[in-house]
Amino acid sequence: MVPDVPEIGFIEGDGTGPDIWAASRPVLDAAVERAYGGKRSIVWQEILAGEKAQRRFGMENPLPNESIERIEQYGIAIKGPLTTPVGGGFRSLNVTLRQRLDLYACVRPVRYFPGVPAPVVHPERVNIVIFRENTEDVYAGVEWPAGSEDARSVLQHVNEMLRRAGGTEISLQSGVGIKPMSAFNTRRLVRRAIRYALENGFESVTLVHKGNIMKYTEGAFRDWGYEVAREEFAERAITETELYEKYDGRVPFGKVVIKDRIADAMFQQLLLRPEEYGVIATPNLNGDYLSDAAAAQVGGLGMAPGANIGDRCALFEATHGSAPKYAGKDKVNPGSLILSGVEMLRFMGWKEAADLVVKAVIRTIQQGAVTYDLARQMTGAREVRCSEFGAAIVTHIKIGGEGRES
Repeated sequence: MVPDVPEIGFIEGDGTGPDIWAASRPVLDAAVERAYGGKRSIVWQEILAGEKAQRRFGMENPLPNESIERIEQYGIAIKGPLTTPVGGGFRSLNVTLRQRLDLYACVRPVRYFPGVPAPVVHPERVNIVIFRENTEDVYAGVEWPAGSEDARSVLQHVNEMLRRAGGTEISLQSGVGIKPMSAFNTRRLVRRAIRYALENGFESVTLVHKGNIMKYTEGAFRDWGYEVAREEFAERAITETELYEKYDGRVPFGKVVIKDRIADAMFQQLLLRPEEYGVIATPNLNGDYLSDAAAAQVGGLGMAPGANIGDRCALFEATHGSAPKYAGKDKVNPGSLILSGVEMLRFMGWKEAADLVVKAVIRTIQQGAVTYDLARQMTGAREVRCSEFGAAIVTHIKIGGEGRES
């Protein structure tokens, strides 16, 4: 339930975050104003996280409890990229936000925008939405360094079980990690993916896993996914076998095909036959590299939106890093955050405003007014600043026609 004037939280982010937010916010405001003639608007409320929170609350507090509580209060928030040091330092703020807010579905739509330079011959064939499990697998993994007492203790216990089973023992000098995957978290992710496919006209949901090797984690993900389809969507979900045996390869209206693919084979499928896939549901790690690879096919992360959705709230975000060397230079592409705002508007049910943004982004790119990352790959393009790219989109929203994207 979204009021006409909702309060929505925003986190500027670190590095280039303030630059891309300053370019994105006017775009979203202009689209809402144009679509609804002033009857709807957004009241933006800033939430502190990352470096800005550290400056206010101290270096040891990059994510105050108050910020978590405010996101839950608003129900919807949008954020720029947050920096996490490699190696030492504090835990990933992005991971912490997802786990503490129980944002179990990382949703990554990947589609091609005409005019964006892409490395494949037919990027327009890519139109997929990846649902990546967001709370377990490697995100909830536990590791111990090689040679540590904890690692040796774990491996001694594992080797004892391997000896009883006649298996090959593991060197006690190894590093060791454990990745948990559960039926509960898998089932709720796949349930949301199937509902999304049915509500948005996608013909298939593909479970991507490495179950041929990791049978009781990734293989279980596959089995639990099929169970959800069979038990909760029996009247609307069919298997790939049924598709060809009963329906001659044609998906009946109102139904969705549930299929699965091995993770490494899925890479080849996305390159050779991307049009055969719609919604994709994966465990955490598979979804991480698969969504980035799919985004590369349509031009890169600069134009890739992202959302993290749970049952209590949703957090929309730019999918790229904070790029601190470009901070404050008004240079980087704000497209990922703008398009994440589009997904936010769709989530709110404000589809008319969302479609206006998409149309304006396409027109801006087609006219060749793009940031440096796109300009260096496009013949005849005119390089503009981050703020100028956003302003050009606003102009196209104001002069463009009403209605939904064709």
